[in-house]
Amino acid sequence: MSRVGQLINSQTGAVALEHVHWCSSFFCKLRGLMFRRTLGPGEGLLMVEPAAGRVTTSIHMFFMAFSIATVWMDSQFTVVDKVLAKPWRPFYMPARAACYTLEAAPDLLERVEIGDRLAFKDN
Repeated sequence: MSRVGQLINSQTGAVALEHVHWCSSFFCKLRGLMFRRTLGPGEGLLMVEPAAGRVTTSIHMFFMAFSIATVWMDSQFTVVDKVLAKPWRPFYMPARAACYTLEAAPDLLERVEIGDRLAFKDN
């Protein structure tokens, strides 16, 4: 069973993303958003690691057809880094250790700042 919820800005109460898929299995994280043609409005993928790290939360953009917002958060869901990841780039890694990697449409970068604290709420 897949876990789906919303991502909320804990400081403002604003909904950052409406439809976020919780991704903690090896195969879910391995596939990520590869081979997708688009993302729906308000849709995102939240990849979860058991411990904070920079390398373990790094991403690649091989086999991606579009740019995505990538937001890294620590164990407290505090945003530690963000980037616009472009197709076919080999490597993106957060500036600080993270436990969560959020992938969504590029407009997310306008709603989330480094230092913001987010929360995942199950639907």
